[in-house]
Amino acid sequence: MNQPSSRPGSSGFNEFPDADWDLVEAATRKPLATICLLSALAHHDLTDEIPTRLHVALPRGMHKPADSLSTALSWHVFSKDTFNVCRTTLRIPGTDLDIGLYEPERAIADAFRFRSTLGHETGRDALKEWLRRGGKPAHLLWVAEQLPNARKPVSEALWYLA
Repeated sequence: MNQPSSRPGSSGFNEFPDADWDLVEAATRKPLATICLLSALAHHDLTDEIPTRLHVALPRGMHKPADSLSTALSWHVFSKDTFNVCRTTLRIPGTDLDIGLYEPERAIADAFRFRSTLGHETGRDALKEWLRRGGKPAHLLWVAEQLPNARKPVSEALWYLA
């Protein structure tokens, strides 16, 4: 998550000079913006990968911003039915703004769902770290059952790591 030295004038940016501007842009452009995928894993310290962009989810039916000021934002669209599964909010440091954030279990399940684009090792490595910290497999399996295409790869990975 970047904080460039200067940003074209836009509502909200001058108000929070010490904030992460990518988070501020996402939160001010789309109130339901939610940190997801590799960005959520990185926020929870479940990956060694450094995201090159801030991955942000929106519910299906909400349009992605076409004229994002930042090329460091990657917008994704998730199903309305599952958008709020394990979604919480995070206060953006240095601001009075909140942004959505997927909890570790949701981020891990999504890493398995999107393994063809994130890489097969991303979910596995995040799962290993989460288990090392005392993560509860039953809760992760419950989350995986709520999401399409997550139950089978998550349960298989848990079986192999057991």
